Amino acid sequence: MEDKPYPLTRPLLVALRAAKDAGRAILDVYKQDFDVWYKEDRSPLTTADKLSHKIIIDYLNDVGVNSFPVLSEEGKDIPFEQRRAWKYFWLVDPLDGTKEFIKRNGEFTVNIALIFQNRPVLGVVYAPVKKYFYFASRDIGAYRLQNNDANERLFDMIIETDTDEVLGAILNRSDKLPCVDLRSGTSDSRLIIVGSRSHPSKEFETFVESMKKKYAKVEVVSSGSSLKLCLVAEGGADIYPRLGPTMEWDTAAGHAIVEQAKGSVVNYETDEPLVYNKENLLNPWFVAKVHE
Repeated sequence: MEDKPYPLTRPLLVALRAAKDAGRAILDVYKQDFDVWYKEDRSPLTTADKLSHKIIIDYLNDVGVNSFPVLSEEGKDIPFEQRRAWKYFWLVDPLDGTKEFIKRNGEFTVNIALIFQNRPVLGVVYAPVKKYFYFASRDIGAYRLQNNDANERLFDMIIETDTDEVLGAILNRSDKLPCVDLRSGTSDSRLIIVGSRSHPSKEFETFVESMKKKYAKVEVVSSGSSLKLCLVAEGGADIYPRLGPTMEWDTAAGHAIVEQAKGSVVNYETDEPLVYNKENLLNPWFVAKVHE
C-alpha cells in the first residue's frame, strides 16, 4: 500500500524558482564564447551545466523542502546500495540538451523532478530561450507559464509569501495542459510524431513508416531535449517514440508533466510506465503519448 505523499506545494515552488535562476545563469554563458569538455561517455559538458547544477543543488538542499536527497546528471555517482533506500528524491538534469546549447538553437531545458516510490510526482521543465515553464504535480495537474516581465513578481513572491497564495497566483497566470487542440479542423486520421533533433535512429524511421500504414496523414516534427515530452503534454504532438538511449534524469520531469496532462510515458516493449531509481539509470525505449 502506497504511503501518503508529502505535500508538494512548497517543493514545486522551490523547483520553479531554482529552474528560473539556473536558466538565467545558463543564458549568461549562452551569450558568450564558452569552452566544451567531453565526459568519458563522450557527452559534452559546459560551464553552464556546472553553474546550473550548483544553483539547483543549493535550492534543493534548503530545509524548506525537507532536504530530500538529490540525484543529478552532474552528481550521479551515488551507489545503488545507498539510493535504493530512498522513498523520495530529487532527480535533476541541470542542462538537458547540451548539444542543442552548443548549436545555439535554443532547444535546451532545465529539468527538475521529485520522485516518490520510483514514480515522478512533480516535474518542472524550463526552456530559458523560449521563456516557458512547464510544470506539474500530483496535486494540481500540468501547466505552462510564460516567463515575462508581467510574471516576474510571481517568483519574488515564492520567497516572501504564503505558499498556497503564491501557487494560486501562478496557476491563474498559467495555461492548463493540454492546451493545444490537435484535431481542430483536421481528420481523426492524422498523426503528429515528435522525434529527436540530435539523435535520429533507423528504428525511429521504421516506426514512422509503420504509422503511415495506419494513418492517412503522418507529420514528423523535430525538437531537442525534454521539449519533446512537453510538446506531447501541451497537445502539440500525438506521440513521441524514443527508440534509443536516454537516462532517468532526461525524462523524469517531462514524464511527470505528460502524466498530469492525462498522457502516459511507457516502456516500448511492456507498455508499463517508466520507473526511476533503478540500479542501472539507463531508460528502456519508451513511448510518450496522449490518451485518445
